Amino acid sequence: MAESLYIHWPFCARKCPYCDFNSHVRTQIDTALWQQSLITDMRREAEHTAGRNPLKSIFFGGGTPSLMPPALVAALLAEAERLWGFAPNIEITLEANPSSVEAANFAALATTGVNRISLGVQAIDDNTLKFLGRLHGADEALAALAVAQSHFARVSIDLIYARPSQTPEQWQAELTRALALGTGHISLYQLTIEPGTRFATDVREHRFTPLPDDPAADLFTLTRELTAAAGLPAYEVSNHARPGEESRHNLTYWRYGDYAGIGPGAHGRRPATTLTERAHGRRPAATLTERVHGHRNATATIRHKKPENWLSAIATQGDGIAEHRPLPPREQAAEALLMGLRLAEGIDPAALATRFALLPTDLIDPKAVARYAAQGLVETYGTRLIVTETGMPVLNALIAELVADGLT
Repeated sequence: MAESLYIHWPFCARKCPYCDFNSHVRTQIDTALWQQSLITDMRREAEHTAGRNPLKSIFFGGGTPSLMPPALVAALLAEAERLWGFAPNIEITLEANPSSVEAANFAALATTGVNRISLGVQAIDDNTLKFLGRLHGADEALAALAVAQSHFARVSIDLIYARPSQTPEQWQAELTRALALGTGHISLYQLTIEPGTRFATDVREHRFTPLPDDPAADLFTLTRELTAAAGLPAYEVSNHARPGEESRHNLTYWRYGDYAGIGPGAHGRRPATTLTERAHGRRPAATLTERVHGHRNATATIRHKKPENWLSAIATQGDGIAEHRPLPPREQAAEALLMGLRLAEGIDPAALATRFALLPTDLIDPKAVARYAAQGLVETYGTRLIVTETGMPVLNALIAELVADGLT
């Protein structure tokens, strides 16, 4: 089943120097063509993922989805509801830049069904915003946030920290100010220098020096302390929320649920086919291996990234897919571990083993668990394996040790 739907709007007013997302600047956009093409892509995807359960969440990402005309957002939501149906209390998130121009659309967006806004504030300081290549200023961002809070019950903000030369005192003051703004969710990302970005060129040409790992780790610890004290504890490595205000859409990813992705560069994961679907000819019959091992491969989908290539694919093949490939059970299990251990709730190795028709020892190395539990880096809570606060700063290295040999 497709629990969630991701819709990618690839256009931005300007490319940020740190951004490696699939975003593009175009002087003209044919909104009617994009509406028709996105709906075509959506209908094709629904042929594979609709008909079981209604959508629990929709996420408009980008790019800058708040640049979309509200009428386009409304048309896409109406078609998604027609194709999949909506669960009660569906979460519908739209990413937005906190500019005055985009804030002027918030009232209209609230009437389309969007009920959660994620604002890319990034910093509450004009000099930092200029360094980050943002088009808005700090006062403009705070004004846009106030408008968002007046129209949407749920608002999240993003901030970037671990910036060059940033001190704990500076970050504590900025984060404390951000936490006082009253949002129920806050995403806090360390600045990373991604290949192919302008910042990567700047670092290579010695225009600035990234914050070293040890000071960045100190800021990570400070971040978790401050958010927990403010009642927005970390529920994922970079995401913090009041209980009950966690992003349901992103939890679908981290809990390794199935989701549909449409639009340029969008990824998706189609579920394994049920016996009922095979009997009705909706998907091919299971292979001998799948019948023996009791688990069918899921399918990963990847759409064309460049907007023009995606549009061309829509016109020629009826969807924007550039690649779809099977996800064998072991690959799915490895991905589920990598995603699930990012969460404060951790994972249930036995449940995952059952899901992917494997043994728990095929997933997690019990000797590594015992070793790192003795060091206080992981703990078991009932049937769940959880990375502790002490272990979170070294999460990537820890996961590499915990995952059983041969799984990845």
